[in-house]
Amino acid sequence: MAYLLYIDSVFDTANIYLANNEQIIFADKSLEQKNHASFIQAAIQKNFQKTQINLQSINGIVVVNGPGSYTGVRVGLATAKGLCYALNIPLVLLNTLDIMAFEMKSNLSKFIPLANSTLPILFCPMIDARRMEVFTALYNHNLNYIIKPCASVLNEFSFENELKENTIFFNGNGSNKLKEVLKNPNAIFTDLLFQASTLIQLGLNQFNKNNFSDLAYSQPFYTKEFYTTASAISKIKGLDK
Repeated sequence: MAYLLYIDSVFDTANIYLANNEQIIFADKSLEQKNHASFIQAAIQKNFQKTQINLQSINGIVVVNGPGSYTGVRVGLATAKGLCYALNIPLVLLNTLDIMAFEMKSNLSKFIPLANSTLPILFCPMIDARRMEVFTALYNHNLNYIIKPCASVLNEFSFENELKENTIFFNGNGSNKLKEVLKNPNAIFTDLLFQASTLIQLGLNQFNKNNFSDLAYSQPFYTKEFYTTASAISKIKGLDK
């Protein structure tokens, strides 16, 4: 039996879950992206009190560590690290794109009739990174990387070579940008992000394998460099050397 607390704040909504193995004990959600920081800790305290479960009884914390909203990723990881340190419990980090790819594979039967049955299948999750840029990665049917997580600017030639010999399933809020410019019968677009059950399944799997992250050195996975106003000014002036 493992009580794991899950924190997901990389998109517009922030979610927390407590699960005993794969059974969800409680779930809570905030729809206000700019309110993630004030929501998460208060929601954790409220829900533990409501269910009368002692916070000290949890065995670990799983956090979706990006890519995604820079602020959301920072808030989620900071909360998780603080609780893990205080409770002396392990931290598990999950990559958002990996979860989205797993969700696509798990739901493949819903979309397989749309695919060319003679071609191999690839999975390509996409997260909106503003303008025509997305955070993305490309996976084979075994969910191994063909293209590792990266930031990519989309155009009508994106994935041109891969689409010649494969069917690619695209998902995520960034894939709508590609759908507008890419006209290829081997590109299939879905509206899947990922479900709580998928997050819990993957988090529990990593926890059982003891795939823990070092609290002192764990950092948000932004995919590309994060700029604050101060860091941008320093870079322009050459002060970051």
